[in-house]
Amino acid sequence: MGIIAWIVFGAIAGFIANLIMGTREGLVMTVVLGIVGAVVGGFIGGTVLHVADITGFNTESMVVAVIGAVIVIAVAQAMNGRRSARL
Repeated sequence: MGIIAWIVFGAIAGFIANLIMGTREGLVMTVVLGIVGAVVGGFIGGTVLHVADITGFNTESMVVAVIGAVIVIAVAQAMNGRRSARL
């Protein structure tokens, strides 16, 4: 996929993950979370669990990317919670 397709794919995955997690990120952060989530989800699904790979713009890849983005958001929220608890 080209870079534009990855940005669109990341935006969709990030938007869905934001809805699931109940967060309100900006447009750029949503796209970044979606792209990072696609990478994380693809790594976990393909390398660790051997169940799915991101193979293009299809439903299976979107599910993997959304799950990865949810994981990324959860980790970011956990790190934010720890950081603010120390202050």
